[in-house]
Amino acid sequence: MDTQFMIEFGFLIVALLITRVLYLVHKVTTGFSKYTNHPRKNPCKTVICIGSGGHTTEMIALIQNLDFNKYSPRYYVMASNDETSEIKIKNLENEKSDKLDYSVIKIPRSRIVGQSYISSIFSTVYSIIYCIPIVFKIRPDLNLCNGPGTCIPICIITFLFNCAFLASTKIVFIESICRTESFSLSGKILIYFADNFLVQWPSLKKKLKRAEYIGKLV
Repeated sequence: MDTQFMIEFGFLIVALLITRVLYLVHKVTTGFSKYTNHPRKNPCKTVICIGSGGHTTEMIALIQNLDFNKYSPRYYVMASNDETSEIKIKNLENEKSDKLDYSVIKIPRSRIVGQSYISSIFSTVYSIIYCIPIVFKIRPDLNLCNGPGTCIPICIITFLFNCAFLASTKIVFIESICRTESFSLSGKILIYFADNFLVQWPSLKKKLKRAEYIGKLV
């Protein structure tokens, strides 16, 4: 009797979780989740996913216009071997604020340039598992990302935490400026998870009704 009860209870929990996931995906894809009902009074705890090269340049162009007093503390998440981006972030922080209320977090790359898609499945799973305690510890209010593979594990864990009521995080995705006619692989994934989906070309706005055209960042 006890065993049967536990099995039935387990099925009920799984059914509730699946329902919750489908509900949030529906809310995201229909555009209802991009609005907030409660104005923020406290600083916004922000995770900023940093890619390399052009991704870093675009993200810096975006965040350098933010009021760092309102977006604090800031957690910059980047690939473990990305030293160049770390230097750029430190320079930006030194210029923008004297509080230095930020942290740099290094995580394993989910996919290296040129890596096969088959092997990238395993490296992505490893990166996702690696990110679980990071997201659990931070539980950010906002997650900013613009397309590098590094953002996928963080966004997936953040979304799952939202589903499990462990966090209440807004995921904001900005598609790269180099994407003029089609979405990046990260964009195609985050269509289902990102509360706000921002694009830099009108042609992409036409392809996704809920996308928000913001013009060119760089």
